[in-house]
Amino acid sequence: MIKELVVISGKGGTGKTSLTAAFASLAENNALCDADVDAADLHLLMNPKVREHHDFQGGGTAVIDPDKCTECGSCRDLCKWNAVSEGFEVDPIECEGCGVCVYFCPEQAIDFRVKTCGEWFISDTRFGPMVHARLGVAEENSGKLVTLVRQQTRKLAETKNLNLIITDGPPGVGCPVIASIGGGTALLIVAEPTVSGLHDMQRVAQLAAHFKVPAMVCVNKFDLNPDQAQAIEELSRQRGINVLGRVPFDPVFTKSMIQGQTIFEYNTQSEAGRAVKQIWDKIGKALVINR
Repeated sequence: MIKELVVISGKGGTGKTSLTAAFASLAENNALCDADVDAADLHLLMNPKVREHHDFQGGGTAVIDPDKCTECGSCRDLCKWNAVSEGFEVDPIECEGCGVCVYFCPEQAIDFRVKTCGEWFISDTRFGPMVHARLGVAEENSGKLVTLVRQQTRKLAETKNLNLIITDGPPGVGCPVIASIGGGTALLIVAEPTVSGLHDMQRVAQLAAHFKVPAMVCVNKFDLNPDQAQAIEELSRQRGINVLGRVPFDPVFTKSMIQGQTIFEYNTQSEAGRAVKQIWDKIGKALVINR
């Protein structure tokens, strides 16, 4: 049975990707998935060698055929985005691709052209195969792309007989996060010891509870604000969330990132590395995987 650990956070900048990369260097028989398609950055540490490149098509834009259009105004009246101009042309920026105008046009003068709005890749890394993606600038359907990336990672893991998927999830609690956690074996919520960090951890914990996915918590850079770190841990225990440990603030994360390495590749004896190793051992026991 393939297990999937999804590493998420209620906000960006908590160190989620650095921890995901560190776990990848400790894991065995695993595949990697970067589900943060809006701002993918796991590849900066994994240095993937792309084997397959695919276009991602999601949504489309309405286009009016002037030869068929009788300028009856139906499309303009129905468009809640006000994307149809007086000259009966569709503004591609304003158009949200709902398709209502296409359905109701009496002359069938509107075409709904599916557009390419991103790309996804299957790559090799020094820590195993990886599926990742890149959404186009100002494009939508990131949730759909997240789902596609996760599905492809699972297919890859099945093909290669891998027993673990480590997924770097997106921050926040929106559609991409929802798409990244459904069906996951367990979630690791990476929290930072700030007031906003506590609040955002609460929100993502509620989301995990709603989808009935078991959650665990670790506090990164806990020593920058020990009181807030303790508050996060106490709240987690009240919600029945397993607290795996604390990771101290350590410049080794930044130094290793600059070199395109994980913290274990850069320094095998760092204080932060020892804390991350202990957390990974607890994750392995919780998921019953080979570490």
